[in-house]
Amino acid sequence: MNLPDTIHAHAKALPPELQRQTLDFITWLEQRHARREPAAGSETEQFLQRVAGTLGDDFPDDIKDDDLAADLPREDWV
Repeated sequence: MNLPDTIHAHAKALPPELQRQTLDFITWLEQRHARREPAAGSETEQFLQRVAGTLGDDFPDDIKDDDLAADLPREDWV
């Protein structure tokens, strides 16, 4: 007997209320461990479509060490 058959046999032996609780628990496990893919047209997918390809080919190579914080006086750094 495989595991699903064993679970089924045990569930059949339970009273109806406990069968309902068992089903609720199994449903909860499925939802908790389900792989969630963003729905087509979701906010995340729309954002990715908007920003895809917007970075230049030289990113981040166009940033040089001497450019960093050039406009911020050192005494203002906290």
